[in-house]
Amino acid sequence: MIHPLSDIQSQKIGKDTNIWQFCVVLPGAQIGDNCNICSHCFIENDVKIGNNVTVKCGVQLWDGVRIEDNVFIGPNVTFCNDRYPKSKNKNAKLEQVIVKKGASIGANATILPGVTIGENAMIAAGKVVTKDVEPNIIYK
Repeated sequence: MIHPLSDIQSQKIGKDTNIWQFCVVLPGAQIGDNCNICSHCFIENDVKIGNNVTVKCGVQLWDGVRIEDNVFIGPNVTFCNDRYPKSKNKNAKLEQVIVKKGASIGANATILPGVTIGENAMIAAGKVVTKDVEPNIIYK
């Protein structure tokens, strides 16, 4: 189901994926099967989302973000892909953020550029993640 009040430009949306109102998905984005993209989300071109992923309201996924299968992203989680952002910087060096299978990220967490969150890791709400997170741990 794609809500009629969303702007979905990508043709790479998986089977049984729901995208709710006021979302924007740019043409290059890839979203897997059985995902739930809640309202007010923005998904840029160079973004890959696996299967069975939940992205709660108010999340922006910028170029270079990779979300593997069975991931939960809480409301208003912030992903960053530029360590030194400047307006109209044509020489920006964007970095990937990778969220591995089964990880969960709590509401309002901030994930900095170049970070990998390990399989089944849990990020507490409001945390700022500045370095890689090992698999199977609670980051609080």
